[in-house]
Amino acid sequence: MFNADQPLRIAIAGLGFGESVHIPASLSNENIKLVGLWHPRPARLKDACNKYNLRAYETWEDLINDSKIDGIIIATPPAPRYELALKAIKAGKHLLLEKPTSLNSEEVKELQRNALQRNLKIAVDYEYRAVPLFMQAKKIINEKKLDEPYFVKLDWLMSSRANPDRPWNWYSDENLGGGVLGALGTHAFDMIHWLIGPMHSLSAINATSIKERYCQQSKTTKTVTSEDVSISQIQIKSIHNNLIPCQVNLSAVTKQSKGFSLEIYGKNGTLILSSDNQKDYVHGFSLWFSEKNGVLKNIQLDSDLSFSKIWTDGRIAPVARIQNWWAQSIKDGTPLIPGLAEGLASQIVCEKVKESNSIGMKLEIN
Repeated sequence: MFNADQPLRIAIAGLGFGESVHIPASLSNENIKLVGLWHPRPARLKDACNKYNLRAYETWEDLINDSKIDGIIIATPPAPRYELALKAIKAGKHLLLEKPTSLNSEEVKELQRNALQRNLKIAVDYEYRAVPLFMQAKKIINEKKLDEPYFVKLDWLMSSRANPDRPWNWYSDENLGGGVLGALGTHAFDMIHWLIGPMHSLSAINATSIKERYCQQSKTTKTVTSEDVSISQIQIKSIHNNLIPCQVNLSAVTKQSKGFSLEIYGKNGTLILSSDNQKDYVHGFSLWFSEKNGVLKNIQLDSDLSFSKIWTDGRIAPVARIQNWWAQSIKDGTPLIPGLAEGLASQIVCEKVKESNSIGMKLEIN
């Protein structure tokens, strides 16, 4: 049983994003005590545990059956995430999951059912909800300064996979959860749902621009089955039950592109949130707002939304904030957002995007 007077005792599974972001975030968090790590490669696990002076859990069963562990952050690649999460939930562990939460929505629902039965808190790392300027944008929208939007446009055009010499890995395989939808789409659809409202329907086109990559493991050239470009035309359901047109353009193969730009046009104003910093998807954002017919003005951040600590890697601070929300929710029993409900909503949209592309039809989102 978790002692609410003590920090949440956690372990981290996965040493990619887990080591670069979750470890420094958790080590800085007074509501969390990082106890140990798990990784499928013993040598990699041993090196990381020696570096951070943490316990090495050599098997998943050793970790989930440790009564001294209250929660686990699962930051593995997408494919094994569901099975690991389900076993951990059945063992009574609170979880913080990277996104996409699972490979399909039925798996997310199964995690949800099992977590609810055990009254466990399962967070999903939609860290843009914790980025100060995104929170500032949400505040402006909540204050109804835009009124109901007329049109929403999100361009997220990155170059992370633009080099054709970048090796084949799980990102190149749709069946392993790879592709721009899992990398960017899950965030994009969640932030639209959070900022504007749920999605009613969509039509989409996906593409694989770089169709083959060399696999260093097999020493062969392998086919890329995951999408690296996705374009969606979406209708968002407003609070007044109107349908707001929205366009979402995602790419991982656009060299010298503009990065991230979210534009929201409403009756009473315009809001633009953007960044051209492709090396850090948190640092470099700016927020612009105009009321009615006024000029766009740069919006300064409210002090209560700023981070108490920042790192060179801009991802760490918002992830630390998500971790803290998770720990606080476990401690005081308050509802956890973002959680599996948000993970499920985003996953369903990703699946509809793929289905629409496959059959060439507009689809409603239930």
